[in-house]
Amino acid sequence: MSTKRDDSESLLLELTALPTAAGKEHRVQEFLDRWLARRSRSLKWRRDRTGNLLIRRKAPGRTPPLLITAHLDHPAFVVRASEGRDLELEFRGGVHDAYFVDSRIEVFTSDGGRRLGRITELDAAAKPFKRVRARLTGGSGKVGAGDVGRWLFPPATISRDRLRTNACDDLAAVAAALEAFDSIRTRRGCEHVGLLFTVAEEVGFLGAIEVARNATRGRGGLVPRSSRLVCLENSRSFAESPIGGGPIVRVGDRMSVFSPDLTNSISRICQEESDRDPEFRWQRRLMPGGACEATAFSSFGFESTCLCLPLGNYHNMQRVDEVLAGKAPARVGREEISMSDYRGLVRMLELVARRLDHESGSTRSRLERLHEERRFVMEG
Repeated sequence: MSTKRDDSESLLLELTALPTAAGKEHRVQEFLDRWLARRSRSLKWRRDRTGNLLIRRKAPGRTPPLLITAHLDHPAFVVRASEGRDLELEFRGGVHDAYFVDSRIEVFTSDGGRRLGRITELDAAAKPFKRVRARLTGGSGKVGAGDVGRWLFPPATISRDRLRTNACDDLAAVAAALEAFDSIRTRRGCEHVGLLFTVAEEVGFLGAIEVARNATRGRGGLVPRSSRLVCLENSRSFAESPIGGGPIVRVGDRMSVFSPDLTNSISRICQEESDRDPEFRWQRRLMPGGACEATAFSSFGFESTCLCLPLGNYHNMQRVDEVLAGKAPARVGREEISMSDYRGLVRMLELVARRLDHESGSTRSRLERLHEERRFVMEG
């Protein structure tokens, strides 16, 4: 058991420490390529022109696909130009202006180097992304256009049930998807389960929309139109959705609610499991602190929902409500999740993969059966 847990934590620590940005997810893609190469006998995979990646079993069966979905990017900087020690970068993602002032960053160069720097200027009105100027202060390597930068933090740690790292959103979900899929990828009855990893979520669901549009138009895209999508996220924690309270069946976000039958079926599976085993903790919440890919897929007519981990320091912003209220200084910090929540999400995904297609009908059919059973009481 300890070896399995050590392997799980190593996967999580390595993935969430990888530099990534919208449109610059290549380091995570390379990690996935290595993971796939070790499983090439049982799996097949394909990328589309945007970089979205579909992973299926070689014999996927005839049941409509159930695709565990997560995105590969995180809010980060991309270098536009460099001149000596001065850099111009754009920031791809959503972070409030106050957090940029005099913050320290690190830039990962294409020649394998790492440079340190400090933000000296912010242009918050620039389009389509905020721009900053930064001055390099140390490190080695030649910085070039397209290099990825991020906030400078200490190395990732796991302590007292908390993972603190550069990018839980959404790389902790990628790790959970890989771990759960590894446990069921040769299991009989789970042939229809696959993985879908998307790009550029943080700048408007660009990868998810590419997948959805191509499938909807019948253009031979990555996923069949009949696919059901269980989108994974790390969503900002609130008092009613605490870190450590268990992974969350997310019924909606700040933009929409998700496919009710799929959401409700997963909720019933989780409730049955917690009734059987009280140590299995889970939550069911709206989570309006952001938007996720389940909204994008639902808007294109797919059956989709979301499972998420409650997240601290959302988008690396510490004490964001107090900062916006002028009651605390803006400081960036490592994102954090509960390891027990993470392990619960892996277990939740395994349960959904095994049980979803054995669920006994939709909520409507259950209510109709109840109506037929009991309407005689009213008629009598």
